[in-house]
Amino acid sequence: MTMVTDRDDTLTESVARAVEALAGRSIAVLTGAGVSTDSGIPDYRGQGAPVRRPMTVDQFLGSDAARRRYWVGSHLGWNAFAAASPNAGHVALATLEERGIASGLITQNVDGLHVKAGSRRVVELHGTMRRVFCTRCGQVFDRRDLAERVEADNPWMTAPENIKLGPDGDVLPESTDGFRVPACSVCEGMLKPDVVFFGEYIPVEKFREAEQLVHSSEALIVAGSSLVVNSGIRLLERARRRRLPVVIINRGETRADARATVKIDAGTSEVLGMLADALPAR
Repeated sequence: MTMVTDRDDTLTESVARAVEALAGRSIAVLTGAGVSTDSGIPDYRGQGAPVRRPMTVDQFLGSDAARRRYWVGSHLGWNAFAAASPNAGHVALATLEERGIASGLITQNVDGLHVKAGSRRVVELHGTMRRVFCTRCGQVFDRRDLAERVEADNPWMTAPENIKLGPDGDVLPESTDGFRVPACSVCEGMLKPDVVFFGEYIPVEKFREAEQLVHSSEALIVAGSSLVVNSGIRLLERARRRRLPVVIINRGETRADARATVKIDAGTSEVLGMLADALPAR
């Protein structure tokens, strides 16, 4: 006999309400860190999330010591971060796009897992860890190639056992002594990951692309984001001004729960899979 709990009933009812609000509509999707927790990448603010003291763009650009700290921690975590696999939530979203239900997705994540899962129209709002660029000449490098260079220049470095990744794939290093910071192989300029640091603005053209996706859609799903970052709230408000249905899926409260058509307090992998099974193809 299968035991049905009150939570099961509540979740089933909430998903049914979401399906009713979304069915027959083209859906834009906004995802945050909570979508990737089931892939082993911790989020920023959820229950059990590590204490986070993010490096700001001013620190990175203005301090040799800060850049060394960043590159040591980022390199130590890179292999584990790059090896993360898409989870059921990523796969469900790729399926929704393939079936013509999702018009595309906007992600605040820099892990590239939506692309790995097969999503084609992906607006990476905060950039991607897959690329690094030179702040002087603009040359772009694949992060995998850069990792090989860093290992060659710092052969003494080894990743710790039982690695504890931060949300951006970094590791808190015990020491940065002796580390050779990578430089541009073209002009010896400063390298920066192609991500938006704290204190840095999202590129205007990138946000416009996200806005256009919301504008051309008929509903919005927000998955795995507490909507603390203003860019997420701004996109949600674009949807609300057009009176589009908004479904929020997140463990715990978000800044916009009161503004949602349906709020589902549950894990994104489970709920997105349920929606992918229930929503009819367009």
